[in-house]
Amino acid sequence: MAINDFFMNNITIIRRAVQASFALFTLYAGYQFFLFYQWSMGQGEYVARPPAVEGFLPISALLSLKRLFLTGEFDHIHSAGLVILMAALTIGLLARKGFCGWICPVGCASHLAQWLGARLKILLNIPTWSASILSSLKYFLLGFFLYVIVWNMDVAAITSFLQTPYNLAADAKMLQFFLAPTSLTLAILIFLVAISFVLPNSWCRFLCPYGALLGLLAYFSPLRVNRDPDSCIGCQKCDRQCPCGIKVSQKQTVRSPECIGCIECVAVCPKKDCLTLQGPAGRKVAAWLLPVLTVVIFLGFWATALFSDHWQSKVSPETFRQIYQIAEQISHPTY
Repeated sequence: MAINDFFMNNITIIRRAVQASFALFTLYAGYQFFLFYQWSMGQGEYVARPPAVEGFLPISALLSLKRLFLTGEFDHIHSAGLVILMAALTIGLLARKGFCGWICPVGCASHLAQWLGARLKILLNIPTWSASILSSLKYFLLGFFLYVIVWNMDVAAITSFLQTPYNLAADAKMLQFFLAPTSLTLAILIFLVAISFVLPNSWCRFLCPYGALLGLLAYFSPLRVNRDPDSCIGCQKCDRQCPCGIKVSQKQTVRSPECIGCIECVAVCPKKDCLTLQGPAGRKVAAWLLPVLTVVIFLGFWATALFSDHWQSKVSPETFRQIYQIAEQISHPTY
């Protein structure tokens, strides 16, 4: 009980600390990759390529996952990307969108922008119907990617794509995209950053197809927030605390695919046992179970991949070096 009370009393600090830890690691991996890229271009000393950077290659990971299911063959080009995707999907099934609420570095930046927007008093709370319409955008994007890229490609096409120079150079092309953005790209990025200060958690709620996929899986998660209508006093503190705009006070069980499993609604509730985290068969479980399960699953996948030699790419640094040097000339393959 003492552990749960400590967690609930400090949930915002704990969540920010966990998010910041993963975000800082992501920045470190990004910097290491930049140094590796510089070496590949003959502009610095050798620094090992960090596998974690492959977490930003979701399309390649989705194709690798389909190939793994159909053939049992694990992708050895962007291995870490596949591992990270499998970890996120597993978290979605078992611990809702805990990946979004506790691990994702983009979510961390989005929540920071939301906090600053609230401090600057420029944050807007849009009507529920408007949020629902905007939220549909990420599901359209998800449907497009799943149909065109995953559903529409057979094993032969996937295998061919994964072995193309384009896929090999995908991380370098991503880096080049941000190092030398076009005017249009820069304008879009500035808009996305700016809107995050005005509309709470806008990228995650309205545009992220990755989060949309996890939200669909989260619907089947055994963990969910439950509200006891008899003890609810209608203060609506839970509604105001929710970073995703869910009207918790109007639900008995929160099954929304927008729920990121932050549990902050439970922590802010002034009535004991009015909002609780429930598990299988409606049994009440400690609220700290969701974030702990999220982090344990993620680190468990990483550790298993690391010790089973499925984390590090089997492509040699010299091969990456040769591909990166011609990355700007490599175009997307057509099928």
